Amino acid sequence: MKQAKTGVWLIGALGSVAATVILGATALRRGLVSSTGLITYTKEFDKLGLVDIGEMEFGGCDIRKGDLLKSLRLLSGECKAIDRRTLDTLEKDLEQTGKYISSGSIRNCGQAIEGLSNIADNNCKCLRDEIKEIRGAIQRFRDEKNLDRVVVVNLASTEPLLDLTYCHGDLNGFENSLDENDTSSVRASTLYAYAAIQEGCPYINFTPSNGALIPAIVQLAELKGVPVMGNDGKTGETLIKSALAPMFAYRALDILSWQGYNILGNMDGQVLNHPENRESKIRSKDQTLSKILGYTPHSRVGIDYVPSLGDQKTAWDFIHFRGFMGATMSLQFIWQGYDSILAAPLVLDMVRLAEFAKRRGEAGLMPQLAVFFKSPVGVNEHRLSEQYHMLKNYVKEVNKNPEKLKMIK
Repeated sequence: MKQAKTGVWLIGALGSVAATVILGATALRRGLVSSTGLITYTKEFDKLGLVDIGEMEFGGCDIRKGDLLKSLRLLSGECKAIDRRTLDTLEKDLEQTGKYISSGSIRNCGQAIEGLSNIADNNCKCLRDEIKEIRGAIQRFRDEKNLDRVVVVNLASTEPLLDLTYCHGDLNGFENSLDENDTSSVRASTLYAYAAIQEGCPYINFTPSNGALIPAIVQLAELKGVPVMGNDGKTGETLIKSALAPMFAYRALDILSWQGYNILGNMDGQVLNHPENRESKIRSKDQTLSKILGYTPHSRVGIDYVPSLGDQKTAWDFIHFRGFMGATMSLQFIWQGYDSILAAPLVLDMVRLAEFAKRRGEAGLMPQLAVFFKSPVGVNEHRLSEQYHMLKNYVKEVNKNPEKLKMIK
């Protein structure tokens, strides 16, 4: 049976994470890298018939003008895992992909993001017209590449928090706000999500931006038969928190304080250097402990931009806890990694699983993907092991009922 052609449309396509996603998939297709870091390449997922990463086509949008190869060459100077020789080998492939990256939206993204943009200001357009343009870009990518299905992934920089009101909780109310051109009710991420779902594209919000998967958008996804999930990819410090915090609970040890401090470079760090953008990230990071422990210890997360780090990020965490007979003790850890290398395989795993969910006829939230997120929408389970079991149980149930799969012709 012929495998359908799957496209991946990346929002923030010239950013470090998106560029690494494209490079990694292309290198995997050529046999230049292994599948290390991709959990959908482990044996538990063998029977699902997931789309081959090497067969994916890539496109997307960005608020900056530039080209993919230039972004990757810049990144290779910041991330030693990206070899210049690999870029040279894949140059023609990457140049072809770069042709399918168009201009993005800066709608209500805040000064930090708007300051990075060198496209025309689109805040003067009406919301319906802007959505039409985004849908048109996805349609062109699908048509020109002759794709059967497109998965949209938001990898853009973190937006300022969106104050949620009545219209965000009700689809009819939200549609009315669009008709009335109520620009205060949306962020760029809201428009992207709405456009993707209207195009029937599974949508993944890898960012902390709370405007992407508002309740009204989730309602739309359910209505249109489109699987969606977010928010905020779990790649580093919070990944460790979600694994370590249950240990204290299992041993009846009281956490008194959990203080974290993060330093990072690249554009993500530059944007998070602005308080209004940083607030979204800190909220996403801070909620994990209370959800796991059932109480709220003193917990603070600091984030600072250090330009010389490039794609590297470092997190130092200090955990102060109380044990038997009131003895206070501590644990510290330092997590160092490359932001893009940690994030890219998660994105590719989720694209495979989202495409599969769409093929099965799933709609609305994909709780089985909670293990990939700091703030999984609609999921209260934050323990890493339990989240992983949710995914494994999903796979097990699917394998028990293969006749339910909608096979691609």
